[in-house]
Amino acid sequence: MRVQTTKLDKVLVIEPPTLFEDFRGTHTELYNHELYHQVYGVDFIQDDISTSYKNVLRGIHGDEVTWKLISCLYGSFYLVVVNWDQDAPQYKQWISFTLTDRNRLQVLIPPKFGNGHLVLTETAIFHYKQSTYYDREKQFSIAWNDPNLVIYWPIKDPILSERDSRCLLS
Repeated sequence: MRVQTTKLDKVLVIEPPTLFEDFRGTHTELYNHELYHQVYGVDFIQDDISTSYKNVLRGIHGDEVTWKLISCLYGSFYLVVVNWDQDAPQYKQWISFTLTDRNRLQVLIPPKFGNGHLVLTETAIFHYKQSTYYDREKQFSIAWNDPNLVIYWPIKDPILSERDSRCLLS
């Protein structure tokens, strides 16, 4: 398992501990509690997936307490992570990654950070482990096109949910 730091404090890129490919296909160990717990000391209690189609942008959301470990199970997507901790020196800074079913990279996102993703292939499956149970009422939302953040997205006119199209600018 290889772990890389990023320009945003506490946001890590992880190459899973087991990546194997041969003539039959591939095998990936997405999570091993003992190994991952040594890296960041977080216990995950819920797994979620979302399946989306090309050009769907699932907006930037987060909360005050949840750690997330994000993977791409199928296809590829462009992931954006925004520091939304008002007390942090990196407040409102963002970073992006391309996660695919070939590179198998994972991104660890701490509490007080938001994340959103744009699907780049015909279909993609977004997987994330959470350290808390999902509670939509406690989430914050960040406008995907907030001019104060100047986030680069590789598309100008994404497909958005009603919730994400109504996000307020910062």
